[in-house]
Parts: sequence; structure tokens; C-alpha cells
Amino acid sequence: MAAILRELGTLSELRGAEAGEFTLRALQNGKLDLSQVEGLADLIDAETDEQRRQAFRVFSGELSERADAWRVQLIRAVALVEASLDFADEEVPEDVGPEVSGILARVRGEISEVAEGVGIAERVRDGFVVAIVGAPNVGKSTLLNALAGRDAAITSERAGTTRDVIEVRMDLAGLPVTLLDTAGLRETEDEIERMGVDLAVRRARSADMRVFLGDVGSGVSVELRPGDIRVRPKADLLDDVSGAVSGKTGEGVGALVDRIGAELSSRLTRSGVATRARHKSALDRAAGSLRAAEKSVEDGEVGYDLAAEHLRDSLRALEILLGRMDVEAVLGEIFSSFCIGK
Repeated sequence: MAAILRELGTLSELRGAEAGEFTLRALQNGKLDLSQVEGLADLIDAETDEQRRQAFRVFSGELSERADAWRVQLIRAVALVEASLDFADEEVPEDVGPEVSGILARVRGEISEVAEGVGIAERVRDGFVVAIVGAPNVGKSTLLNALAGRDAAITSERAGTTRDVIEVRMDLAGLPVTLLDTAGLRETEDEIERMGVDLAVRRARSADMRVFLGDVGSGVSVELRPGDIRVRPKADLLDDVSGAVSGKTGEGVGALVDRIGAELSSRLTRSGVATRARHKSALDRAAGSLRAAEKSVEDGEVGYDLAAEHLRDSLRALEILLGRMDVEAVLGEIFSSFCIGK
């Protein structure tokens, strides 16, 4: 292959394609929009089934289709408002307020719903963070090693062995998950261990989910949140192993993996087709402009000028979302919908 490429490179009419050049050409020629390009990048980088499914939804144009549908409705709304202002004596509806208000409320609700799903969608793309927390020497590192299938963390009978946060990335139920092994939570006079405990608390609080092994150490506050899991540690030393787990023997590890996977998978129901912070920013801008437009429409015809401007800003936000602009669309809607200028 290298020899063939070298030979092709000697031909004056040929050159090597630059990184992403064919996708860039597709964007420039209207074959893909910006959100689809981002979906393609996520598809190439996908490591798990759920990442692949989510990326393919964006790449196949699901977000684009939603945005185009909103755009059509908003063009109709701004056309009604501007026609009432500029062509009041022509054949246009006399009272456009109710229809415009209905369009704005419906589109704003749909946009807000999609924007709310960005956080979960980002987690699917970048990975969920699950922290294993508990008191010193309850088997957190041993459990991490069992989940990872390798010796990722040093284990010892001596309490306080783990000082830093150890991270292991894995595919769990088709989802990308980063497991954190944190320092044992307890009050300590050892300065280095105390720094490890402080770091553990911060990472545990910011994690998407926590697996508590027994009770946390006294004097350290990490609250149990909805969706967290609490299990009994060291099942290999217990007579009753119900609700217990042992990284040493593997007892309960499979059930724990199933519980983590089920909890994280249940959160996917809140995931939308918008997957990036850029998407959320554009959607929030569009929804905010629509909210302002609704208030202006409520003021009647005196507020139509402002409503039209807010609507145009919302349309611009959707165009930014897709990476394209079209300033002629509003005029096209006006002239195709109304008998103006006969």
C-alpha cells in the first residue's frame, strides 16, 4: 500500500487527500450539514454499541430533520407577523396572533425537550463516571480489579493504601463507563492520606453514579443520591451473602454489573438527538428567543416588530446549529403563501 501511494504521489495531477477533506467537501456542497459531520466524527470514535447507535442517529440526519421541521414552522410564523406589518392591506389573515402563538409554544416546547437531553447524550459520547466509595480496607480496589478483569489498583491488608484516584475505562452494558477507585473515606492525621480523601470526596460528588461499599467513614459527608447503589462488602467473609459483593471471589460482581448497567441504561430515556454543548447552546438560544417572541405577540400588533426580530434570531440559532444560513427563506414563504403583488 505504501509503495502504491508513493507511485501515485509522483503523478502531477494527483495529491494525497487531507484529513477530513472528503467530509469537508460534502459539507461545502450541501451533502452533509454540520451536525451530521459531528455525528460522523462520533461514529468513527465510537467504542461501544450505544455510542455507535447515538452517533449514527445524528449522522443519519435525525437532528437535522427536527431542526428543519422547526425551521419550516418558524418561517411560517415570521412570515405571518411580517406580512401583517408590511402588507396589512393585502390578502393576509386579519388576526395572526393565535396561530403564531400556537406555533411558538409548540416549537419552543420541542426545542427545550431536545436541549434537556444533551447532558445524557454527552455522557453516552464521553462516558459515564462511576465512583466506588467506602471506608478504608473494605475492598474497593479489589472490586475495581474484578470489574476491570486485571490488576489496575494495588491491594493490601493495610488500610489507606489508595491515596490517588485510579481510573479504569470499560464497556458496561454497551455504555462507556469510567470506574473510579477512591481513597478510603475517613478522618486522618496523615497529610498525604487526607489529601487523597479530599480528592475522593470531590470526585465522588461529581460522579454520575456512586457504588457504596458498606458505610462511609465517620466525619466524611458523601450523600446517597437517587440512582446510587449500596452493597455490603467482603461477601467471602459473610455467612449471608444477600446484597453483598466480593471482588476477591467474584461473589455478587455479576449482579452488581447488571445493576449499574440497568441504572445507567434507564437514564438513556432522557437522551435526545443533540449530543454536544454547541448543540445545547444553539437550542437554548433558539428557545430563549421564542420565549421573548411569545411575550411580544401577547402585546398585540404593537409588539409584532419585536416578535419578528426575536423569531429571526431563533431561526439564526437553528441555522448555526446546522451550520448553514438562508436569508431568502422568509421572503419565499411570504410570496408563496399570500397573493401579494399580483
